[in-house]
Amino acid sequence: MKKWSIVVIAALAFLGITNPANAATVLLQTNDFVGITFWIVSMGMLAGAVFFFLERNTIAVAWRASVTVAGLVCLIAFVHYIYIRNIWVTTGDVPTAYRYVDWLITIPMQTIAFYLILTAVRKVSDAIFWRFLIASLTMLIGGYLGEAGYIQAFVGFIILTAGWLYILFELFSGEASRVASKGGNRPLSNAFATMRMIVTIGWAIYPLGYLLSHLSGGIDPSTLNIIYNLADLVNKLAFGLIIWVAAMQNTSSRR
Repeated sequence: MKKWSIVVIAALAFLGITNPANAATVLLQTNDFVGITFWIVSMGMLAGAVFFFLERNTIAVAWRASVTVAGLVCLIAFVHYIYIRNIWVTTGDVPTAYRYVDWLITIPMQTIAFYLILTAVRKVSDAIFWRFLIASLTMLIGGYLGEAGYIQAFVGFIILTAGWLYILFELFSGEASRVASKGGNRPLSNAFATMRMIVTIGWAIYPLGYLLSHLSGGIDPSTLNIIYNLADLVNKLAFGLIIWVAAMQNTSSRR
């Protein structure tokens, strides 16, 4: 019954969010490839959110927090993509600064997911949590201030890149990396390594997109939005699926 309740709630939320938003919105054109990618990502995020919430009660208790975070990340992204999709269809552009509404919430949650999967198998220092949170917020706040013109674009790029590089340091050489490698849990180690590669390769699009937009003569808005859309789908949905796989493997091993 709990699963059916979640499905009903998700369906109602979907209808409640999209119907008012679509009522006064220009229709998406069949040849609008950028707009179509917005819809693909929206549906992918909704599917991911529902899936993670449905699966939450099937896994070991210690892993539920991380899978819940994966679901929340997808749900927040879904709501936001519906909104910015409408902006695109109406205006033909989505300023990157608007994307920070999503990123300022979901990216810190994803870094915290590293802490949560570590705590699922052993006790770890709370300092890991705070380092991930502060570094991710520094990265995003710096990027937003530069995108929105509150600080010089170059300064915003430096802050954004420094925050991202510190997160990579923590994942490859910091305490979180050491805990993952010494945890003695193969599913955790595999998940940590794969999630780390998403942060390395997938998240590189954030400083790269900033660089191309503000420090190298600009980039076509259509191209940039397609890149951001597809990158977000991988960075959020695949990230959550990796956590779910590790959770299921740990749950199966305890049965």
